[in-house]
Amino acid sequence: MMRTGYAIEYDMVLPHQLRATLETKKISGLFTAGQTNGTSGYEEAAGQGIIAGINAALKIQGKPELILKRSDGYIGVMIDDLVTKGTIEPYRLLTSRAEYRLILRHDNADMRLTEMGREIGLVDDERWARFEIKKNQFDNEMKRLDSIKLKPVKETNAKVEEMGFKPLTDAVIAKEFLRRPEVSYKDVVAFIGPAAEDLDDKIIELIETEIKYEGYISKAMDQVAKMKRMEEKRIPANIDWDDIDSIATEARQKFKLINPETIGQASRISGVNPADISILMVYLEGKNRSIAKSQEKKGL
Repeated sequence: MMRTGYAIEYDMVLPHQLRATLETKKISGLFTAGQTNGTSGYEEAAGQGIIAGINAALKIQGKPELILKRSDGYIGVMIDDLVTKGTIEPYRLLTSRAEYRLILRHDNADMRLTEMGREIGLVDDERWARFEIKKNQFDNEMKRLDSIKLKPVKETNAKVEEMGFKPLTDAVIAKEFLRRPEVSYKDVVAFIGPAAEDLDDKIIELIETEIKYEGYISKAMDQVAKMKRMEEKRIPANIDWDDIDSIATEARQKFKLINPETIGQASRISGVNPADISILMVYLEGKNRSIAKSQEKKGL
């Protein structure tokens, strides 16, 4: 060690010069991570490091890249913030930066990311087997809770009142009964019996959370689906931003600076409004039609 790394001045890469894989746009095969990208903190550096490392390895192997979306994890939020919005001061990752906090929970991290890790070779057989067991147990119990009804018979209501809950007036699905704020999974099991397999506390916690907050989670997933459709609409790397009429000057300047890769990324750039995105989409659709017609003529 020549000297400690504290109070040392260093240059940084302007993060909008990076792709969502953390590969630089100007130099193919060069990936950067950590403070050089404008972040501060060990966790931020580690999060970038694993994504940059994964994508460097995938690129060498000629495999598809890994891009974590904002709905996939907090690392995805951080990287999207950096490459889309940039930063003028050391960036720290805060939960308040994520719009899908109800989805990005600690109890469902393996449900969100294990399959993705398996596809790129980072999840071994032992871990995958454990995950499959957990997922199957979760899915089976969710189906069971959605199929069994509690009927408002005398015996059931006597037990309900004994537990301190309001008596049933109509038949109710077990899942709906669990949705009551004061009712726990163990309370429901007292009526319908235990699952076919013993469930550990983590699976029970996941079941309760998914059911009690189902309405809010469903709304968040609708937003994720909408954003996914926008992320699937790619923007050509060689696009001529000056060729697009009617977009605001600020939007044009930001597009030139950041050169977004998808409509979704373009929509999150500060200073870009929905009208600019609509104009951009119309322009791209026109270009795609022109290319299609040109290819048809060549085919003839």
